[in-house]
Amino acid sequence: MSNTKTERMPVADELEQKASEMTVGNGEEDIVDPWNVTSASAKGVDYDKLIKRFGSSKIDDKLVERIERVTGKPAHHLLRRGIFFSHRDLHFILDQYEQKKPFYLYTGRGPSSEAMHLGHLIPFIFTKWLQDTFDVPLVVQMTDDEKFLWKDLTVDEANRLAHENAKDIIACGFDINKTLIFSDLEYMGQVPEFYRNICQISKLVTFNQVKGIFGFGDSDCIGKIAFPPVQAAPSFSSSFPHIFNSRKDLPCLIPCAIDQDPYFRMTRDVAPRMGCLKPALVHSTFFPALQGAQSKMSASDPTSSVFLTDTDKQIKNKINRYAFSGGGATIEEHKSKGGNCEIDVSYQYLTFFMDDDEKLEQIRKDYTKGELLTGNLKKELVAILQKLVREHREKRSKVTDELVKQYMTPRKLAFHY
Repeated sequence: MSNTKTERMPVADELEQKASEMTVGNGEEDIVDPWNVTSASAKGVDYDKLIKRFGSSKIDDKLVERIERVTGKPAHHLLRRGIFFSHRDLHFILDQYEQKKPFYLYTGRGPSSEAMHLGHLIPFIFTKWLQDTFDVPLVVQMTDDEKFLWKDLTVDEANRLAHENAKDIIACGFDINKTLIFSDLEYMGQVPEFYRNICQISKLVTFNQVKGIFGFGDSDCIGKIAFPPVQAAPSFSSSFPHIFNSRKDLPCLIPCAIDQDPYFRMTRDVAPRMGCLKPALVHSTFFPALQGAQSKMSASDPTSSVFLTDTDKQIKNKINRYAFSGGGATIEEHKSKGGNCEIDVSYQYLTFFMDDDEKLEQIRKDYTKGELLTGNLKKELVAILQKLVREHREKRSKVTDELVKQYMTPRKLAFHY
């Protein structure tokens, strides 16, 4: 991974740069960008096509085996099941770890509502596993500035939501000695190095490039056009001088849903010209709405997902009433023809939240054969989600404003480089 300005861009990087300028979807294709995900199929997004279109690499069985060999620990079920399915330069991060060289994690959350849903939880569940497994620091960016620019929110309300959402993130169990959570609206004025990196990135990306990557139009406010460098800047360790002793050469691994990849294709393009390392990424699939892969999950639509504030009764009612079924129209038809796990939302949710591989496989076989009815499949999911949300709610209730302040204060973390 070169960090010189004069070296010619390798062929792979040329492809990556071209991919960043491609239209993310048209006609009958899936549409995937940081603000819109629309599938042309009831089965959801075609991720193999998306890998080719974006120019990333598939996380195959050999890479999962390498992760287990390098860490000496079983791979997380989100990896084993292909939910984190794509990557950029993950091999380089594993090389770093094998050579006992440091790296750090970076992920984020756009605080558009007070209540986070299950889909928002997925990157944080996996990021916690990465932090625990590799014993590395983590920075979590709360893009309250982005939500102010895109949503009908005041600056103060966007910032308040960042602090509220931070409570849900803290409740996931991140080590306070290894974790910084920061609000863009606050951090920008606290750490000059962060804004300097934003300026350097901004100078290297043209208006035409940012329009091509993100699809901005003439009526978009200039704040939107200026935002991508803000999301890019945490990819560089020099944005956190208090954590990394002002070192500029520490690599970064970013776990995120693949709709965020356009930001980091842009980042990886400018990194060598800044004398910085390109961030590595691991991409997740999308968490489906209750109504199915072709519906949109929205924080403003309480029926589209299970929220972390939902009661046991609300969770049961939502799954029973709204979770799209791949079963037969009648019990007789289901028993004779079987169910379709590829479109059944309850089964798909189990792949995200059921740890037991053998039990999940048995459920898949029984449902496909028609031996397991939709009602019983939903009952299995309801029990898991009720327990998950109840435990999360209890942990969140113990997160005080003072604890949030500690996590969100720029400071030295418990690492030595």
